[in-house]
Amino acid sequence: MLNVVVINGGRGAGTLIPALLRRQGLHVTSIVNAYDDGKSTGEIRKFFGMLGPSDLRKVQELMLPEDDPDYAANCEVFSYRFPDDAQRETVLAQLNAFASGETDKLLHIQFQQAKIRSALRSFVSEFLAGLNVIEKIRGEQLKFADCSIMNCIYAGAFLVFQRNIELATLFIDRLFKLKGTVLPTSIEDKKLVALRENGEILYSEAEIVELRSSVRVERVYLLDESLDKARFETLSAAEKRYYLERHHCRVPASPKVELALQQADIIIYAAGTQHSSLYPTYMSSGIARNIADNKHALKVFVTNIGADYETPSYHASDYIKGAHKYLNLSDARFYGMHELFDCVLVNQSGEGENYVDYDEAGFQDVPVRRIVDVFENLNAKGRHDGDKVTQLVMSLHDERTVPFGGMH
Repeated sequence: MLNVVVINGGRGAGTLIPALLRRQGLHVTSIVNAYDDGKSTGEIRKFFGMLGPSDLRKVQELMLPEDDPDYAANCEVFSYRFPDDAQRETVLAQLNAFASGETDKLLHIQFQQAKIRSALRSFVSEFLAGLNVIEKIRGEQLKFADCSIMNCIYAGAFLVFQRNIELATLFIDRLFKLKGTVLPTSIEDKKLVALRENGEILYSEAEIVELRSSVRVERVYLLDESLDKARFETLSAAEKRYYLERHHCRVPASPKVELALQQADIIIYAAGTQHSSLYPTYMSSGIARNIADNKHALKVFVTNIGADYETPSYHASDYIKGAHKYLNLSDARFYGMHELFDCVLVNQSGEGENYVDYDEAGFQDVPVRRIVDVFENLNAKGRHDGDKVTQLVMSLHDERTVPFGGMH
């Protein structure tokens, strides 16, 4: 059994992880940061003081076993969102009916297995009890519009497991008998902000993702508390930078994440949104050290196919250089590229503003084996062909493990 660790966000490995799971003999672990604070996840984080479960559940959904008798119900509970016009009283009545045992249906979703019903009932009950008290303390009500039901379940699990998001994630992993493992990078509830090269501040993960600009992000930071925008904007550019540098938290990767990297046979840096999904993981202390110190693992970096709001002007080389920069922010040690990457996969399937440009000259100072090919799924533009990437990664691993004298 080979241990494959994928460092990814919520959607960037959407084709890669299923392809890896289809291969026999692989144990797949996904490492995901949980700083998402957009939409209903932001509401859940604000009320429950927790990390955001949205990207965790998105990756877990990819790992649901198809042969489970509750597969259809499981898929629905992972993907269901309350409508935009959801009435609070109706939502609470539905959740209370399930929590109290009045009905065995969670909303309209029926589970055959009593074990799943029982666990979800416990989490929904805890969510409702916690929400009741929290709303009284805050003096405001949670908005259920477009809220993921799994975010509510995660909030309840978070309380049940004494406010430990990793324990909640692992229990849900076992409850649904996932085909792989998902680990949050860290269990510390920090707030993600960013500084653009022109001094503009992006005050949340949601702003980093959504606010498009031709000005590059200079640096992302993790803070203990959200910034008061009105007050922070009164500071000079130098004062803002000083505050961010002095209040950035060097967040430790969890022991389970460190162990996964230590035991990995293959480490894949997946494509995805860089500043919101990937860089916060890279700069967590323990990530770079354990990757560099794992001398036997194959380490493959996958560049993005399409440009996004966060990196509209990035060339292909900028992705691996950015990763190297943030991995070196994880602790005081300097890590050479050769310690962190064995190979970089660069897509070359299209031209135009929607595609990341392959800048051959930009790789001249990147001392990493480079494979340039069409890695795009031609039936799903902008997405990687997960099977092709997986096949290549396994071939690269086989190249390293063929015994001396075994090649002719």
